[in-house]
Amino acid sequence: MASYRDILGKVEGLQRGFTSGTCAQAAAKGAARMLVSGKICHEVSVTLRGGMELTIPLTGQKISENSASCSVIKDSGDDDDVTHGKEFCAEVSYCDKQEIFIRGGKGVGTVTLQGLPIPPGHSAINPNPLKMIRRSLEPLLPKEDGFNVIISVPEGEALAKETWNPRIGIEGGISIIGTSGIIEPKSSKAYRASIALCLNVNRKGGAHKVYITPGYVGEGYLKKELHLMDEEIVKVGDHVGFALDSAVSRGFEEICLVGHIGKMAKIASGIFDTHSKYGDARLETVAAFAAAAGASQEDVLNLLDMTMAEASVTYLKNHNLKKAFDLLNKRLIDRCHLRFKRDLKFTSIILDLKGEDLSNITDNRGENNE
Repeated sequence: MASYRDILGKVEGLQRGFTSGTCAQAAAKGAARMLVSGKICHEVSVTLRGGMELTIPLTGQKISENSASCSVIKDSGDDDDVTHGKEFCAEVSYCDKQEIFIRGGKGVGTVTLQGLPIPPGHSAINPNPLKMIRRSLEPLLPKEDGFNVIISVPEGEALAKETWNPRIGIEGGISIIGTSGIIEPKSSKAYRASIALCLNVNRKGGAHKVYITPGYVGEGYLKKELHLMDEEIVKVGDHVGFALDSAVSRGFEEICLVGHIGKMAKIASGIFDTHSKYGDARLETVAAFAAAAGASQEDVLNLLDMTMAEASVTYLKNHNLKKAFDLLNKRLIDRCHLRFKRDLKFTSIILDLKGEDLSNITDNRGENNE
């Protein structure tokens, strides 16, 4: 019989995996089957949302008079996932109503803010995993009793600190997520979904201004200089254009974009997905604005010979060319305004690696009043 890895297959040579939702589904089905049969199960077959069937190994099986429990070890394939190889547990017991009650236990977070698919106060188990758990357990329901299902993740509270959960108002653990039940390795879809959730939470919380940064340099600046909390900062990686468009579509009236000169130079050159595979014009852009600031031909050639944008910072400062930072920043704002369909107040802050402010410009302009 083909293994679940064979059935999941690969994409571009990278192994697919299964989500935390599929882990919870399989563990819950295994525990329920053991509770009903009184026998240990070593594996269980589950049907995913799209109809794919996977047979997943179980571990940690226990049966008592009133409950049964087991675990699934998550296999994220070749995806860079902090929960890969971690244990997802389910305990199933009888209840006196013929229903299936599902809640999170240790290591599963609790929703505290509006804007997520689960209302505040509930366990962070997304709608599709809830649906798939119920669908798997319904055929096993006794004639008169129901099931209480507790999903737990022993390391969940610690793992949550490495995820987006603290930023989007999920406290005390990780989320049980997964729309299709399958993890596509190195997928940007998951990252973009996280960005969208952060924007939703900020907007639902009444914010009219959003703070967007590609990475840790901007995040550190926003915390230190503006005293922002994690949940107020939307960290977007390479997906700058997606984040800006999503912020505008959600009605934010002000956008503050903060980042290292390397990323910001790419945006100023019109590269809004800043991953290297889409282009790299950092030094060319810096050199162009250095020339506009009065750099000599020799200066321009020296800048073009550099390999890192950070190196250009010291050079521009030492050669009385700091005006280039503001010129670059103004072009970045011009590029951003070209994307928007309405008036917008835009702040752009360019930083060096130490988090020091190289240029800070606020522009209140829209396409109709440029």
